[in-house]
Amino acid sequence: MLSPDPAPGLGIDAGGTQTRWALARPDGTIMAEGEAPGLSALQMRSTDGRAIVRATLQRIAQDVLAHARPGRVHAGMTGFGGEGDELARWIAEPLGLAPADVAMSSDMVIAYLDSFAPGEGYLVYAGTGSIGAYIDAQGEFHRAGGRGVMLDDGGGGFWIAREALRYVWRTEDERPGAWQDSALTRAVFDHIGGSDWALSRHFIYGQERGEIGKLALVVAAVANEDRIARDILRAAGAELARLARALVTRFGPRPVVLSGRAAQLHPLIFESVRESLAPEIELRIATAQPHHAAARLASSAGAARPLPPSL
Repeated sequence: MLSPDPAPGLGIDAGGTQTRWALARPDGTIMAEGEAPGLSALQMRSTDGRAIVRATLQRIAQDVLAHARPGRVHAGMTGFGGEGDELARWIAEPLGLAPADVAMSSDMVIAYLDSFAPGEGYLVYAGTGSIGAYIDAQGEFHRAGGRGVMLDDGGGGFWIAREALRYVWRTEDERPGAWQDSALTRAVFDHIGGSDWALSRHFIYGQERGEIGKLALVVAAVANEDRIARDILRAAGAELARLARALVTRFGPRPVVLSGRAAQLHPLIFESVRESLAPEIELRIATAQPHHAAARLASSAGAARPLPPSL
């Protein structure tokens, strides 16, 4: 039976590793939430990817409708570049909505609004990828990084995974069989299924970036016993701090929030970010709930708050 509550707002936060959704009542309280496999707007470039996106959105709709039928939707999706007509239709149809009832944005817009009002501070977000984000008081979105894992995204989960595999195979080039003496390399090979190069090649080149990024969990798990793993995590923190420094240089000192699943893999990452920023820069770490922010934007409570025009 559908909830008798008046049309709640549905928020969707689609990242490379995980997609989360939430329903917000008109007063902004969260009434239900759930998760689904990761999504990226970049998947829309292939037939297989498009099929995965559509099937996942249909699954989300089924889960949502078990609680209530939303009146509006705000969806933030990684890789989104503004071409959202088809995505909006795929979200709207199984919910019984019109595409005009669906607002689309980058996942970083809703992640920023989960931490700050426009103009207040800088968000450094590390999930599968990484980005520094600032929405100014006029509503203009400014970025540092966030160019994709093929180009950069330093400090994100994919970057950490790539650094681990790079170390593994460079060491094997120099000392074949050395992996047996490395806690990090043994854990990496356990994760991907073995020590044969063909397995690593398939892992790094044959999977979605979100699946590759999950290897960062393995790096964090062995950090307390492996120096190289610790070095990789410290380097990840330095990469994330660079994003914050770039925004400070351009727009002046403001508080910084460090967020995202990769940012919280291990305390070494936060420690490294803190060491790499000027002491006067306020820094805190936060558990991201952007699907809640998106749901409130879609609800009447969110719609009642004036938002900058570019959002």
